[in-house]
Amino acid sequence: MLNRRILRIKVFKVIYSRVENPALTAAEAEAELSRSCEATRDLYVRILSLCSPLTAEAAARIEAAGSKFNPTEDELHPNLKFVRNAVAPLLDADPDFCKQVKKRKISWENDDMFLRNLYESVRERPYFKKYLDSPDSSLAQDAALFASIFASELPGNPELEAILEDNSLYWNDELEYVINWCCSSLDSIGKGEAWNLPELYMSDVKGRGESDKAFSVNLLRAAMRNFDSYCSRISAVTPKWDANRICATDLALIVCGLAEADTFSGIDFKTTINEFVEISKFYSTPESRSFVNGVLDKLINKQ
Repeated sequence: MLNRRILRIKVFKVIYSRVENPALTAAEAEAELSRSCEATRDLYVRILSLCSPLTAEAAARIEAAGSKFNPTEDELHPNLKFVRNAVAPLLDADPDFCKQVKKRKISWENDDMFLRNLYESVRERPYFKKYLDSPDSSLAQDAALFASIFASELPGNPELEAILEDNSLYWNDELEYVINWCCSSLDSIGKGEAWNLPELYMSDVKGRGESDKAFSVNLLRAAMRNFDSYCSRISAVTPKWDANRICATDLALIVCGLAEADTFSGIDFKTTINEFVEISKFYSTPESRSFVNGVLDKLINKQ
C-alpha cells in the first residue's frame, strides 16, 4: 500500500518533529513512524466503509419523501437502483471487512450532516443520473459508481476533511492517495474478487523487491543518528544561514536526503535529490525547491 514516495514523506515528517523537538528519542521516532504508516491503512478502511452509510442515507431520504403528506409521483415510485446496490451489502456481509471496521472502531453515526450533504451532492451529478437511468444492473456498475463518488466528491471536501482531522492527525494530506486504493479495491470487487486488506508496504505485494519497511526504518534511523552531523554539514555550505535560521521543513528534507544518500548506495543520487525536491513543493516555501536542490547537490556530490 505504501510506496517509497509516501514513506519518504512519513520519515520527513518525523524528522521535522525532531527539528521542532530536539528531545525526541530514536525509539519515539520509530514508534511515530510505525503509527503513521498504519494510519494510512486505517484511513483506507474508513473511506471504504462509507459505502453502507451512504446507501442507508439514500434509503432514508427516499422513505421520508414517500411518507410526506402529499408526495409527488416520483416520490411515491422512486428509483431504487442505488439503494439496492450490491456493494454495500457485500461489504456488510464480509467478515474480514467487518473485523477491520470493528478493530478500528470506525463509525459514521455522528456524521449525519456530512452524509446528508454528500448524498445531496451526488444525486445531482450527471454520472449518478446516468447510472440511475441505465437499464443495466450489475455489481461492476455499482462498484464503478462508488468509485466515481469517491473520486469526484471526497477530495477537497471540507466537511470530510474536518471529520478526518478530528479523528487522526495523520490523515490531513493522505486522502487522495487512499481514495486511489479504495477505487482499486472497488474495481476488484466489481470483477467479483473477494475483498482483502491491502498489504501495508508495496514490497509485500507479491514479494516486490527489497523491503519497503526496512527502507523507511533504516532511513529514519540514519537521519536520527546523524542529525547533528548533517546539520553541521548543511551549515558549512550555507554560510549565510545557520541551522537555526533555515526553515524547519527545509532542514528536515535535507537531512533526510543526506541520510538516504549515505544509507542506500543502490539508489542513484539524482533520484534521491529529485524525490526530496519534489516533496518540498508540497510541504515548504516557494523558495524551498531551489534551496533544497542546491544544498543536497553540493553535499551529496561531494561524497
